[in-house]
Amino acid sequence: MTDSDRGTDARDPEYAGVPVSKINPYIPHPARIYDYLLGGKDNFAADREAAEALVKVSPGTREGVRAHRAFLGRAVRYLAAEAGVTQFLDIGTGIPTRDNTHTIAQEAAPGARVAYVDNDPIVLVHGRALLTGDPAGTTDMIEADLRQPEKILSDPTIRRVIDFTRPVAVILAGIMHFITDEEDPYGLVEQLKAAVPSGSHLLLSHITLDFADDVRREDFTKPYDNSSAAMTPRTREEVLRFFAGWELVDPGLVEVVTWRPDPDEYQERIPGDHAWAYGGLAVKP
Repeated sequence: MTDSDRGTDARDPEYAGVPVSKINPYIPHPARIYDYLLGGKDNFAADREAAEALVKVSPGTREGVRAHRAFLGRAVRYLAAEAGVTQFLDIGTGIPTRDNTHTIAQEAAPGARVAYVDNDPIVLVHGRALLTGDPAGTTDMIEADLRQPEKILSDPTIRRVIDFTRPVAVILAGIMHFITDEEDPYGLVEQLKAAVPSGSHLLLSHITLDFADDVRREDFTKPYDNSSAAMTPRTREEVLRFFAGWELVDPGLVEVVTWRPDPDEYQERIPGDHAWAYGGLAVKP
């Protein structure tokens, strides 16, 4: 049985060597839902059911997820090729797929250093397997939760890869909408922002319902109600708060599809014409 086969069978007692006690295949996980929507195979039936329920409410979900991923690629490419950033702290990275942060960054800057963080042990297994075969730069991954930024920032692996006396790109792509208001999302981001020096960047994207007047919030978020992390869509003004005190890079906080679009990049039409996500990049003064 291959790893991909295991990932599609919730009855399998072990996934790629990860103890069953660390994985609950019956509870949807955002990283595995995202993997399914991107066409991956590292997910369980519960993840697929949640994803399909989301698609039923928002028919453009799959295309929107791909647009979201493309934004991340363009922003990382800008950071490495134009802004001169060589250190990346990618939190909530998700299951590795094509065009990962380290791949894009190290194409432009071969010596780029990338540290990945995710709280799903399946992500850790796939990430480390991927990184083993990639000799470029310095890249590593840890299992940790964004809700405990102090543990991320003090982790020995993170400290080995990232030099916090030099500019760092903190990447929070598609993760903050899984932090509820009660979990102090702005406070968590401020801790990360405070840990990096002047010249550092914050790359952040976030789900919104600003373009979905005919969709009830509770209907959209319901597929995640029984997952390992509930979803909290936010308005543009609410997302803008994450960048407080930093200078937004042109064109500012916009829909992910309109953030520095690449004329050579294929742009598939999204049903409804909106990706339901904002994306932005800011630099620390």
